[in-house]
Amino acid sequence: MRTETPVAVHLKDYVPYPFEINSVDLDFDLGRKVTRVRAVLAITPQGPGPMRLDGDALRLLSIALGQPGAAVSPLDPSEFTVDPRGLTLHTPPAGPFTLETEVEISPEANTALSGLYLSGGRLCTQCEAEGFRRITYYPDRPDVMSSFRVRMAGPKDEFPILLSNGTPGASGDLPGGRHFAEWIDPHKKPAYLFALCAGDYDVLRDTFTTMSGRVVDLGIHVDKGDAPRAAWAMDCLKRSMRWDETAYGREYDLGVFNIVAVRDFNFGAMENKGLNIFNSAYVLADESTATDADFEAIESIVAHEYFHNWTGNRITCRDWFQLCLKEGLTVFRDQNFSADMRSRPVQRIKDVIKLRARQFAEDAGPLAHAVRPDNYGAIDNLYTATVYEKGAEIIGMLRRLIGEGKFREGMDLYFARHDGQAVTIEDFYGCFADVTGRDFSGFLNWYTQAGTPVVRVTEQWDPATSTLRIGFTQSTAPTPGQPVKKPSVLPLLCHLMKSDGSPAAAEGRPAGPAVHVLDEASATIELRLPAGSDRPLFSVNRDFSAPVRIERDLTREARLALVRAESDPFNKWDGLQSLIKDELIALADGSQTNPDQDLVDAIASAVRGAKADPAFAALLIRLPDVGELFLERQPADPVALQASILKLKAALYRSLADDVAETLGTPMPTPYHPGAEQASVRALRTACIGLIGASDLPHAAAALYTLFERAPNMTERLAALRGLMFTKGREKRFAIEEFEESWERDPLVMDKWFSVQASTGTAEDVKRLIAHPAFDLRNPNRVRSVIGAFAMQNLAAFHAPDGSGYRAVEATILAADKANPALGARLLTAFESWRLLEPKARAEAEACLRRLTEAGLSENAADIAARALSTGG
Repeated sequence: MRTETPVAVHLKDYVPYPFEINSVDLDFDLGRKVTRVRAVLAITPQGPGPMRLDGDALRLLSIALGQPGAAVSPLDPSEFTVDPRGLTLHTPPAGPFTLETEVEISPEANTALSGLYLSGGRLCTQCEAEGFRRITYYPDRPDVMSSFRVRMAGPKDEFPILLSNGTPGASGDLPGGRHFAEWIDPHKKPAYLFALCAGDYDVLRDTFTTMSGRVVDLGIHVDKGDAPRAAWAMDCLKRSMRWDETAYGREYDLGVFNIVAVRDFNFGAMENKGLNIFNSAYVLADESTATDADFEAIESIVAHEYFHNWTGNRITCRDWFQLCLKEGLTVFRDQNFSADMRSRPVQRIKDVIKLRARQFAEDAGPLAHAVRPDNYGAIDNLYTATVYEKGAEIIGMLRRLIGEGKFREGMDLYFARHDGQAVTIEDFYGCFADVTGRDFSGFLNWYTQAGTPVVRVTEQWDPATSTLRIGFTQSTAPTPGQPVKKPSVLPLLCHLMKSDGSPAAAEGRPAGPAVHVLDEASATIELRLPAGSDRPLFSVNRDFSAPVRIERDLTREARLALVRAESDPFNKWDGLQSLIKDELIALADGSQTNPDQDLVDAIASAVRGAKADPAFAALLIRLPDVGELFLERQPADPVALQASILKLKAALYRSLADDVAETLGTPMPTPYHPGAEQASVRALRTACIGLIGASDLPHAAAALYTLFERAPNMTERLAALRGLMFTKGREKRFAIEEFEESWERDPLVMDKWFSVQASTGTAEDVKRLIAHPAFDLRNPNRVRSVIGAFAMQNLAAFHAPDGSGYRAVEATILAADKANPALGARLLTAFESWRLLEPKARAEAEACLRRLTEAGLSENAADIAARALSTGG
């Protein structure tokens, strides 16, 4: 079998599309096995030359051309060419014309879940990034924006509800038990935002009154019987709509807003104009089937997709190289929404945990790329943590540099100036340059340069003059294709403190936190304090003001003093994390046999001191995972690192045993609510349950099984089940069997059952799960719950030095890639850190990657494998 080689696309080759598509009329004759699509495009040429239309897996039935308002005539076969990637009109008219095509597609056979496909007997679409070409022939690129009118017709018993973008138009019955519906979208959009859903749903309905008094009809369409489980998603949607009005002055612009939940979906959700399509995992939730993490994810993702209405839909990206503009900006917006809905410090820490685990690892490996790269092999592979999370951090730095007032002023100008346009990063920053008078050309280096900057901070204290001299140097390691790096603009939020945490005043500087902008390779600042002052403490990169790694030459005692004095929640947490990482590495490499009790006591003390904010206390209990430790020292030994984590957790349990008992012995408030206040309490409870699972107590399994049996909600039940995975004995087996028996008919809950075992078990456990009758290779959620959980969360087993982890999943990765290239490629990203591994695991990982490549991969997966195996350049 041959691996397909992707053809690289380069930013420098961008040229505008030479035809304007004035309007699009689509007529669908719907069927599960066969759907016919008639497309009528009103076209105005912008210059001479052939007209290229994208197309994939289409059966062309007819093609005709005519003048506007006149009848069309069939084209002679000599006037056009069809190939596997599209259709070319050799000599289109010089003036306006109409092009009419009719194609046949098979939703049932579409296992790639891109274009129009079947999920649970219902039809739905996914067109970002290049799925519309699997529906009809069209210039499938984001800078081609047009008005869409859609007519759908099909059997009423199979498809009683017919949905598309925009506003509903005419509808009615047709002969033969069929019916039709029309939808008109008044806003021009690129094809990737097209959506269609047809099927039988339960619908949760509500309304929202905008700030100008318009009433918007809201509907969430779900599987039969699931409407009550969509109540939280509806609540999140209404809060998102209100927040966008308050925070950005953005009002919703249609009379209807629909969400459709589907079980088979490659991503989390899709922001199609007026018709968002969601993975059902991010819509359906109640206390018995969903965890607090699920509720929090729903809140974030519903907000993210809604916020795209302005940052992505009304203003879209000119080309896919600008993807970070719509995604990074919208992640920034949804993170701030979540911070306003919950605890801002806790949300910031969670955002940084995600960034470090996913994006820092990406930056440190062969898959590193710039936020706006200059080329890509497969566009689906550009939907990365670098584009999303790092893109959001850049927007956060911009706001910190210019202040909240100027940031809002610049956003207002952006919305006003570019509404209805497909734009670039330069267009966006042009708005902020105009409102501030500043030059952002240096700052844009963040978009063109891959890698995570490392900032080294040194201190020299002169007691004779009471002067603290602070040195900053920044560097970024070479990444593939970028051996030489430029300095980045780094807004570092710093604070000078006394040992008790109160501000220390330096001459000529106001007391309190201030931003120091490091925009050169090195810089020095001198802070002179009043004569006779004690040496102050220097807090740097508070609130993680810049997405960098900080290195400091401080003694353990000085670092602990900083943790005790810190008034910034992020830096207090991060200071402890830094000490914990050093401890875990020392335990893993054998330079230390047992955890340092002083550090364990410091963690325990910080936890007790944070009990007024249980969610923050829970984060203090959380230890770094294996993947986070890969970046601290190489070569990385995942097996030894996992053992060190469990050892430190056991020591922490011994210090917090009484606190754990007190926390778990305190009744939870009733009735259950998924909001921040109760979720915070449950976060601490589940952290305590996790400590029991790692403890070496002889009765740990029995205690966890009791917690499992008595758990009042899925959050605590799943925490107890996960804790049992680290124990031996019958309780673990009983809990696994009971959970399956209780939830075997609920696929979303069963995803959790698969995931908790795959993320904690052995290669043999994963083989057993793959062989389970409920494992479905066609469903991305189920594949991710086994292969994804094992390869990306259970690194000690996946990267086993004997290669057993790789062999357990490689056949399934190949099969998934054959059916669904986007899924196959995403699974292969689990190999992004293979070069950091200890020699035996590294050799096995390379051998597996080469076996996969030789066996034959899709273009998407081949792009990932080739970059992973590349030595750079």
